[in-house]
Amino acid sequence: MAAPSPILLASPGFAAWLGSAKVSFALSAYQRGRLILLGLRPDGTPRAHERKVEGSLGLWTDGEEIWLGADTMLWRFRNDMPQGSVTPAGVDRRFVPREARVTGALDIHGIGVGRMDGMATPGPIFVNTAYNCLATISDTASFRPLWRPSFISALVAEDRCHLNGLAMEGERPAYVTAVSRSDVADGWREGRRSGGLVLDVASGEVVARDLSMPHSPRLHGGRLWVLNSGRGELGFVDVRDGRFTPVAFCPGYARGLAFIGRWAVVGLSRPRGNQTFEGLALGELLAAQDAVPRCGLLVVDTETGRVEHWLRFEHTVDELYDVAALPGVRQAEAVGFLGEEIKRAVTAE
Repeated sequence: MAAPSPILLASPGFAAWLGSAKVSFALSAYQRGRLILLGLRPDGTPRAHERKVEGSLGLWTDGEEIWLGADTMLWRFRNDMPQGSVTPAGVDRRFVPREARVTGALDIHGIGVGRMDGMATPGPIFVNTAYNCLATISDTASFRPLWRPSFISALVAEDRCHLNGLAMEGERPAYVTAVSRSDVADGWREGRRSGGLVLDVASGEVVARDLSMPHSPRLHGGRLWVLNSGRGELGFVDVRDGRFTPVAFCPGYARGLAFIGRWAVVGLSRPRGNQTFEGLALGELLAAQDAVPRCGLLVVDTETGRVEHWLRFEHTVDELYDVAALPGVRQAEAVGFLGEEIKRAVTAE
């Protein structure tokens, strides 16, 4: 019997880049229901450690905590390893599940940690895609709504505009992305090709329009970066005139974006072949370049637009949703919800 092919395939310089940048990454894989922690083994080869978390979507981390939106839960993981400690296997972060908020099915597509009006203290702020709003946790209900676009007339579980991405400016939610301006149930699907928006949370104004399924807005280096996913583009928006400037083409459905200095790390997925992805320009652009969609990561030099490094999931994982950087971390693991390891993951404050 032939040996199974490796799941990870990386460009020749990818592992060296991870090491020199002193960074690892947390990835969410919605289709497989996984939290994936990507780093380097002691021998310098890439390693993907995974934990099963059904419906994994939006995630956030500062290197010590991870918030992860899942099917019906919002999970908080906390590192329990002392600073500077490393296991014999080279692990220097171990994330233990410490909190689970039962939210019901909210489709949490983006997460930040900060504060808005209506919050007594800083905490998780998430894109509640099912209810077309920004929300936070509640001690008495599934969520506490904080903000919604002005064109959304009611707080109902109808995923009208497919609100998805969140850009934070410090502790403040600054911008969100939506696939359309629809105010009817599931109406966003008709706007997938060119109805996408970027909205300013403070003013409620639309700062960019005519995008194709925009995702993962991020503020970095004085620019508002966005993935124009329906066209496979990484680019930035001029918030003064709404112009979107593409910087790099991404051979796959782009979701999840993190920055390390001048480098943008973009998550890619293979389209599912269903009505969510049919009819997008991405398929035409891939065909024009004789390319097939990939699942993995691209490392893009934002100054030149060149793809300098890449990593691919050759099989098993076809979709990534979110990408978050763990600066200063070489290799991270997460403790599962069942078994002996979680029984022994006991620390005192």
